[in-house]
Amino acid sequence: MTTTKDAARAEVEGAADALVELSHRIWDHPELAFEEDRASTWSAEVLADAGFTVTTGVADLPTAFTAEAGSGPLVVGICAELDALPGIGHACGHNMIAAAGVGAGLALARIADELGVTVRVLGTPAEELGGGKILMVERGAFDGVHVAMMVHPTPVEGDAFPTLAISQCDYHFHGKTAHASLAPNLGVNAADGVTVAQVGLGLLRQHLEPGDQVHGIVTRGGEAANIVPGAATARYFLRAPSLDALSRLQPRVDRCFEAGALATGATMETEPLGPPYSEFVHDDEVASLYRANAVALGRTIGPRPTRPAGSTDMANVSLVMPTIHPTLGLDCRPVVNHQPEFAEYCKTPMADRALLDGAIAMAWTAADAATSAGVRDRLLDADTDYGERDSYPWRF
Repeated sequence: MTTTKDAARAEVEGAADALVELSHRIWDHPELAFEEDRASTWSAEVLADAGFTVTTGVADLPTAFTAEAGSGPLVVGICAELDALPGIGHACGHNMIAAAGVGAGLALARIADELGVTVRVLGTPAEELGGGKILMVERGAFDGVHVAMMVHPTPVEGDAFPTLAISQCDYHFHGKTAHASLAPNLGVNAADGVTVAQVGLGLLRQHLEPGDQVHGIVTRGGEAANIVPGAATARYFLRAPSLDALSRLQPRVDRCFEAGALATGATMETEPLGPPYSEFVHDDEVASLYRANAVALGRTIGPRPTRPAGSTDMANVSLVMPTIHPTLGLDCRPVVNHQPEFAEYCKTPMADRALLDGAIAMAWTAADAATSAGVRDRLLDADTDYGERDSYPWRF
């Protein structure tokens, strides 16, 4: 095993310049959800050049891809996220995630025959908004995968990332425009509908269940100060500790927006921006293998956080297959994800070293899982026809 792991590490270190360059190129050209044309192409090209069989446009998503190498019965899925955030670029470090995923794929391809594994790197779009991984699960792109993994930069190192379930919605109000001075009585103020809804939400907050969160912005509030707004839109994210809790929170929030429409005489429609993301179910056995490997690489991992925070569509993957989501610490507190300052940290020598270590640690973890009889047998003894299921727990 030492020789096998050494070979995996050597593969990543040998490709270090290319992996770091990939991370920086993606960072330099941030792309939003479902628009990650360059990030997807560049990541797939590195894998294709290394001999992977690459399929683009999988799951009817133009920027999603799969890349496979090896022919063993145990299929290891490595997720490479691609999208950035509006206005602040790669402030969640998906440039690092993509490069680390590609690096882990390269390392596992080198040792796949020895381990009896097939490695499948999945280019997964739209993590920030839209749930690309969820759509890929439902449409069969994960079929055959026995264990899925990825790494994610955060301020601190960890072997797991507890998350909240989330629903992402646009609330569209439709009223009637009018001159705000000459004939305001002829207008139906759609923006007032949003305002009434926000007042309702402010009052609702006192009565939310512990762990529930509601936050949002107005994405359209009118065209000019002297025109009664005939259309308005608010985008709101609802989070809760679990899908069950989220299913109870959703109608309470919806009623606030319905009240805004009722009070103003506007009409309102709710547009889900993708399927809900779930809470995370970590595979503790595989996570413990990752922890040991990260420590062996010199990384320091503290206690696992107990309070969930943030959300990811990787959590939905964890509901249907063994999954891990370790974090790569950038030692940047008080700076945290989704701040412009965090984006700057994701293109530093520390970030470059972290993504290489993450790639090696994932490859080593897959190697340990493949060679531990108990773990390997458990992973192989699973129904992996995920796209053939009649229902999914997040479709409520």
